[in-house]
Amino acid sequence: MATFVKASHILVKTEEEALKLKKEINEGKDFAKAAMEASLCPSKQNGGDLGYFSKGQMVKEFEDAAFSMNVGEVSNPIKTQFGYHLIYLTDKQD
Repeated sequence: MATFVKASHILVKTEEEALKLKKEINEGKDFAKAAMEASLCPSKQNGGDLGYFSKGQMVKEFEDAAFSMNVGEVSNPIKTQFGYHLIYLTDKQD
């Protein structure tokens, strides 16, 4: 099990917005560009980059998804108390 993961994310209000963005990303749109344009999180300034984090640092739904993903993968919309996230996993370290 990875001790740390590095991820970027996009936070939006609705699942519909998240699904639309995921479709655009799957069709070739740059994740960081999509984050800068659409994300409600201050991390959008860095293309959604959250840096490295370990278990216990993020809300459970977000963390469970991030730690179960493969590097290079973009998640389906993840619902948290903040809204809907698309997570892009960029690295895992033990």
